[in-house]
Amino acid sequence: MNETINKPDTTEYPPYYGKYVSLVPDGDIVTVLGQQMEETAGLLNSIPESRASFRYAPDKWSIKELVGHMIDTERIFAYRALRFARNDKTPLPGYEQDDYVSNASFDSCTLTDLASELKSVRQSTLLLFKHLDEKAWMRSGLANDSEASVRALAHIIAGHELHHREILSSRYLSTMGASRG
Repeated sequence: MNETINKPDTTEYPPYYGKYVSLVPDGDIVTVLGQQMEETAGLLNSIPESRASFRYAPDKWSIKELVGHMIDTERIFAYRALRFARNDKTPLPGYEQDDYVSNASFDSCTLTDLASELKSVRQSTLLLFKHLDEKAWMRSGLANDSEASVRALAHIIAGHELHHREILSSRYLSTMGASRG
């Protein structure tokens, strides 16, 4: 259970997720996910609560909704990884991210609470992945009519977070500019 889990082959996930996997640095994915948690927490903690409902455009999610989306997505992908790691061959459905956000009440939460929840979800994800053996990492399953391996799902989780962290920095925080503090 202490193997280094490197990047998946492109055959282990649908092409759409290549944009996320490509963002993940080389190295053991469990280590990467642990380091990433601290970096994202630091970024979120730098945003004042007074700016947490900011949207860079009227039809875009608020910062809190973006964080809520990251939480939901990690939960869903970690659940898929659990099912596949346990060799469950039941096809899993997809999910519509916009419906999830619109039916949540993320803007009624504090950003501090959402950041804490994201960190807790990541800690749970890390514990799941830390206890997988080599066979489990290489198992795959069907979700949203596409096959993915557990190893690929771990990298998709990491890449999804990196993708949204970049959006947060480039589209939200840069637009907020000097008014951040």
